[in-house]
Amino acid sequence: MGTWTADDYYQGTKAAIAGGTTFIINFAIPEKGKSILEAFYDARQRADSKVCCDYSIHVGITQWNDRIEKEMESLCKEHGINSFKMFMAYSFMLNDAELYSAFEACRKLGALPMVHAENGHIISKNSEKLLAKGITGPEGHELSRPEEVEAEAVNRACVIANQVKAPVYVDHLSSEKSGKIVDERRSIGQIVFGAVTPSSIGVVGNPKNINLISSPPIYSNPENARRLLEYLASDVLQLTGSDHCTFMKDQKEAGKNDFTKIPNGVNGVEDRMSVIWEKGVHTGIIDINRFVAITSTNAAKIFNLYPRKGCIAVGSDADIVIWNPNKTRIISAETHHQAVDFNIFEGMECHGIPEYVIVNGRVVVDDGQLRAVEGYGKFIETPVFAPYVYDLDNADSVKPVKNGNIDGSSMDNQLSTPKKTVHGEQSCPTPTLPESAVSTPSCKGPRPEGQRNIQDSTFSISEELDLERKSCIRVKNPPGGKSSGFW
Repeated sequence: MGTWTADDYYQGTKAAIAGGTTFIINFAIPEKGKSILEAFYDARQRADSKVCCDYSIHVGITQWNDRIEKEMESLCKEHGINSFKMFMAYSFMLNDAELYSAFEACRKLGALPMVHAENGHIISKNSEKLLAKGITGPEGHELSRPEEVEAEAVNRACVIANQVKAPVYVDHLSSEKSGKIVDERRSIGQIVFGAVTPSSIGVVGNPKNINLISSPPIYSNPENARRLLEYLASDVLQLTGSDHCTFMKDQKEAGKNDFTKIPNGVNGVEDRMSVIWEKGVHTGIIDINRFVAITSTNAAKIFNLYPRKGCIAVGSDADIVIWNPNKTRIISAETHHQAVDFNIFEGMECHGIPEYVIVNGRVVVDDGQLRAVEGYGKFIETPVFAPYVYDLDNADSVKPVKNGNIDGSSMDNQLSTPKKTVHGEQSCPTPTLPESAVSTPSCKGPRPEGQRNIQDSTFSISEELDLERKSCIRVKNPPGGKSSGFW
């Protein structure tokens, strides 16, 4: 689109941890004709000194030739990349033959092919007709790419992947029709994963609102969000990603007289967890275990980071979110931590907030107060041949070490082998717990010898941040129990 997003790696990861996300995977997408290795190096250079939490990278494939295939191999074998995203729309989309070759290359490397699934040729022709008719405003965006245009591309991506026996990951799936296709493909045993964004769940599209322009569109179908949530609850779809891509109001307004020039993208990384809880758990559509799966554990499994990420266990990274289901907050651009000057969820009341967030053992959200540290995160490699993608028969052998009396069995079946899914009339109702049902054990026990005490830290908030001097931080309910003392 010829413009830069509002959030850089610092602003984006700061917003992520403020919302309870402790690890991100961003995209490195080269211009058409450019090297994907160079795109990876550029992303690392921009990110390493900025990120507030750990991160990895998906690499975009914007063309297909022998050089790209060789660079994919280098990225997998030497740089810890296990996912590549192909586009079926935009000027850098791949044609079907190129998708076939790219998917096949991914399968040989043990990488996961991801797709932006929309029929770019239909969108282009529809856009030409609409502009010729004088429909130039933002309402032309959804008119040019109705739900069936996404659904057709989802089906085509699945068919192509099936020809080369490759798994496929449908990114930011946005419509009920597309969800039905994923359900059908999984019912015959095909390895297909689907991700949903908080924008498709938390907002009903308004075709005339230029700030909501994203691709695929935030559809104006009022039933769409509930159907997507039901697909998430029943494992037709497996996870939620933010697809965070923000532009300022004036950047959006640059396309007000030609909808094809409106920068595509909306916010999502800071509000993802709260929106999914509010629309899914608080309404009774999704239970609490499933919430953890679709916001954390399943992504860690699919991108081969589990059990290092995605669970609380001995040997796992100390990335922990203490979630308070009873506290509320009102989403607003005036209080969010993103650089963008508006928020698509403006005014939404969310029941459930991240009260404490720990990133690699460091408390970065303390009783709702953000303590982000620029450059604290690091790049994490994602190994190829993820068992939950390429070796489903033995994937259950990848389990974390048991942590005391914690039983993780309730999470083991949250990412199922593709099979026939039966949808009942009722989803698993699990309303938000009442205040009286939430408690933190107050007993204190001896710490096992050799176990790290996360309370022992050289991190000084008063020294590293420009805050009013104070000798300690009050902790209301730290991990492990209540405390009347201080860290």
